[in-house]
Amino acid sequence: MKIEDVRKKAKKLGINCGKMKKTELILSIQKAEGNTPCFGKSNGECQYTNCCFMEDCLKVPCYSAV
Repeated sequence: MKIEDVRKKAKKLGINCGKMKKTELILSIQKAEGNTPCFGKSNGECQYTNCCFMEDCLKVPCYSAV
């Protein structure tokens, strides 16, 4: 998903994007939607197959910061 699309989704949820990086923004979106904030923590596997961020998530190296 392109960063522009992530920002649009965040704005619809009332999240102030500011200077957030894509990973931080997606984690904020996941929290706001009531989902597990797990983007970038999949380590190549994910149980949330209906997540719109899954494709990008599986591509990034494991992100350990919250």
